[in-house]
Amino acid sequence: MAIEGVNESTVMTLISEVGLEGIKKFETAKQFTSWLRLAPNNKISGGKVLSHHLPKGSSRLKLALRNAANAIGNLKEGHLADFFKRINYKKGRATAVSALARKLAVIIWNMIIKGTSYLPPEQYLCLDEKENLV
Repeated sequence: MAIEGVNESTVMTLISEVGLEGIKKFETAKQFTSWLRLAPNNKISGGKVLSHHLPKGSSRLKLALRNAANAIGNLKEGHLADFFKRINYKKGRATAVSALARKLAVIIWNMIIKGTSYLPPEQYLCLDEKENLV
């Protein structure tokens, strides 16, 4: 519930579809997003990208994550809302919803598997500010 835009129904859908122990069978977040069909299906031949669409098919968890991403898209401020607005400006709302749903799946996987809490960055650092931190 610490993630902005994620509510009780999304958490209940996650538990009912995968379970808290079931998510541990995925070794990486990439495997989890691929199982949800949120990872793009990149077809590359000779270094040229031929296709990069999301595979067809959906589960209740994928729909719940997309609904949460759509709700985040309506927020005025926040780290995930800023991410959504950047993708929305470049590629459109449908792509932004899919990208944010995948990002939510990765965040949730990291929270459950690694036991970390969700801490959104306060602001994006410019290149000069990053050099000052080192």
